[in-house]
Amino acid sequence: MTEPQIDYAAVFRALPGMVALLTPDLVYVDANDDFVRLSGRTREQLLGRYIFDVFPENPTDPAAAGSMRETEASMLRTVATGERDTMALLRYDIEDATQPGRWEEHYWSPVNAPILGEDGKVTLIAHRVEEVTELIRAFGGPGADTRARALEAEVYTRARELQEVNERLRTAHAREREVALALQAAMLPPPGPTGPHGAAVRYRPAVGALNVCGDWYDLVELPGGSLAVAVGDVVGHGLAAACAMGQLRSALSGATRLAEGPAQALDALDIYARSVEGAESTSVVTTFIGWDSHTITYSCAGHPPPALVHPDGTVTFLDRATDPSLAARPEPVPRLQAGTAFTEGSVLVLYTDGLIERHDEDIDAGLARLADSLARHRDAEPEALADALLADLLPPTGNTDDTALIVLRL
Repeated sequence: MTEPQIDYAAVFRALPGMVALLTPDLVYVDANDDFVRLSGRTREQLLGRYIFDVFPENPTDPAAAGSMRETEASMLRTVATGERDTMALLRYDIEDATQPGRWEEHYWSPVNAPILGEDGKVTLIAHRVEEVTELIRAFGGPGADTRARALEAEVYTRARELQEVNERLRTAHAREREVALALQAAMLPPPGPTGPHGAAVRYRPAVGALNVCGDWYDLVELPGGSLAVAVGDVVGHGLAAACAMGQLRSALSGATRLAEGPAQALDALDIYARSVEGAESTSVVTTFIGWDSHTITYSCAGHPPPALVHPDGTVTFLDRATDPSLAARPEPVPRLQAGTAFTEGSVLVLYTDGLIERHDEDIDAGLARLADSLARHRDAEPEALADALLADLLPPTGNTDDTALIVLRL
């Protein structure tokens, strides 16, 4: 059977309920028939005009004050975060188009939803409004008893209070995110000198969320000229995870300088993690690179395996020394360690799971994407290769988990 040709413009116009489309600058680009009818404005009076030029705030009634500011804030949050924003019950009066200066009291229940372009950025806002004026009037209109009128006032008051509480929570969470990001930036500096071996590091926090996590990376120069490279991921979110990350990163950096190999360094870190709140189940992998012997010795605690890209484009995942995450066992157990040879011109890549994992697929699919991208871009310099990996592997709408990445030319 031939599928029907759908006229989506006609579908939009016929949608039940008030729906309008606005640009990120809050200019109307379209409105369905119910929006035109119930708003008391023609389509010509709407399209191409700034929303608050069409619907200014009622200056004659203090009870209606703040409606414009709250509506604008909700729409701009949708643009900034790329997420749907549901507002509390809102009083927003409308001026009679035929009688300037005459305002009609209205109550609305608005939702603002993002419409994303191919680049993952918000191109339009879908502004859906449910008109609840008659419901509010029914509670408090002629014939309603005192209890009903009290219920109306209570519902409206609690809705306004809820909106205020949500706004305070947003501000508090945004502040915590700023502090955590600043802390992470201070603890994740650019790599120091690595001699003739080019290196690049990247840290990408999750986009459009307040869940700053505890991903980290580190490069440590070892006695004798070798180099240790590590990445880790603390379970949890926010400032607490960032603080635990800082403690574990510093501890591993110190242990690495004293250990005979990566397994011994993780043994020491496992013991230390048991005394750090929030450090349980942290995943980490560390590698010791011997330049003279052309060997990589590694040990992994519950972390995705490092990738070694050979000059011919083949990719080897270093997965022969994998143990549970830190403090996951009841008692410390000596960790596994393995080694592999490398040829000059190879590339070593360490990363956290935000680079490869997706909630709706097996991890092997993410590893396959990583291997393919590495093979295609293996000849690029580390900085360019790091950017290419992020472009190839992170979702176009932004990563939903933090991502740390190290690229090292061997």
